[in-house]
Amino acid sequence: MGTTSKQQQTSYQQVASAHNPPRPIVKNTVRAFLVGGVVCMIGQAIQWLFIRYGHFSQTDAGNPTVAVLILLSVIFTAFGVYDKFAQWAGAGSAVPVTGFANTMASAAMEHRSEGFVAGIGANMFKLAGPVVVYGVVSAFFVALIRYLLATTMHIKLPLG
Repeated sequence: MGTTSKQQQTSYQQVASAHNPPRPIVKNTVRAFLVGGVVCMIGQAIQWLFIRYGHFSQTDAGNPTVAVLILLSVIFTAFGVYDKFAQWAGAGSAVPVTGFANTMASAAMEHRSEGFVAGIGANMFKLAGPVVVYGVVSAFFVALIRYLLATTMHIKLPLG
């Protein structure tokens, strides 16, 4: 009975895959590349505005630029625009700052009826936790490699 079930499952998968439309991988890749580039260009334009009109240095303009991108992402998520944009743009909408802000805002909005702590806080940080852990662990290993290169091979690496 176990082999018949596997045979049926295999034949079903073959029939189902024959009826699936082909995925436009090249089109999706190009679209994601272009959309991600446009999002980054918008970030550069915002940074330029801070430098030009806010009299920030290039280094100091980075933090408010990220804050504006996060704010725009959250606003677009709240109005339901970001989700439609993400469906069309695919992976291009997952530029780290805007995609992460969308994920956090979506989780907060979805669970707001459960309260601030048990709903918004708990569910929002279920998503943030792995991202923060990955960032911290990655930064640790990068710093460790940098330290080992500097001490064992006497290579001077620039800070930042």
